[in-house]
Amino acid sequence: MRIVIADDEAPARKRLQKLLANSTFKDGIDIIGEAEDGVEAVDFLSKNKADVLFLDIQMPGYDGFEVLDRLHPDNRPVVVFTTAFDEYAIRAFDANAVDYLLKPIPADRLDEALTRASKLVSKREANSDQMARLLDWVDAKAIEISGEPTSSDDYLEKLSIPYRDRILIIPIENVISIEINEGITRVYILEDDPTSPRPRVRQHIVNYTLDQLGGMLDPAAFMRIHRSAIIQFGHIKELIPWFSGRYKLVLSGSHEVIASRERSKTLKERLKV
Repeated sequence: MRIVIADDEAPARKRLQKLLANSTFKDGIDIIGEAEDGVEAVDFLSKNKADVLFLDIQMPGYDGFEVLDRLHPDNRPVVVFTTAFDEYAIRAFDANAVDYLLKPIPADRLDEALTRASKLVSKREANSDQMARLLDWVDAKAIEISGEPTSSDDYLEKLSIPYRDRILIIPIENVISIEINEGITRVYILEDDPTSPRPRVRQHIVNYTLDQLGGMLDPAAFMRIHRSAIIQFGHIKELIPWFSGRYKLVLSGSHEVIASRERSKTLKERLKV
């Protein structure tokens, strides 16, 4: 199991490392990183795949619960809270923690937590493989039924989006991605932020299906990377290896999308990676 320890107290991190090194799971443990505050924990976990996160609650920057709130659901490890305070226990389990360990941590309680975490990690890996096969099948079917424009003149140059009491006209080059979730299609665009020197990502709901929009977009600039997501190549900033042969795309504005396994292969070919 790939483990990350997030705790603002260096002695506490060292004690936990020693306990892990002497646990019944010691041969299957790899401590891949540490974080001394919540911000560092979020940054590390957004760039590295961990199976289990031992997470303190009271930390500078972000507390333990804020760390979880800022992690992408697909990038959230199995969580074991470690704290000197018992008043957070109910909230910890509401956050789907697998265990809640009070400091100083007894060796037998750590083994119990590792046993629970190991079972959940194995279950997640099995489910991930099954889901990857299902998504590949769905993607293949989507390719079969999706239509292609007959002429480059048919491709959208601007996108009209109803917004409150007006209609926004968005240049197509500002579109980062188009995603559908629970039957709702959202367009993610990059726009200037008057309060910041950096542009921001804003989402808008549109009354199109993904298939309809996909048929109006230039395939030289856009690609369907998942049954529920289309991205624009020009906004890809990073390509990060993910689970089961998939890739996580970091787009402009730090917006993230996961590509399916089959589309990841095509994506690499298109990007000549």
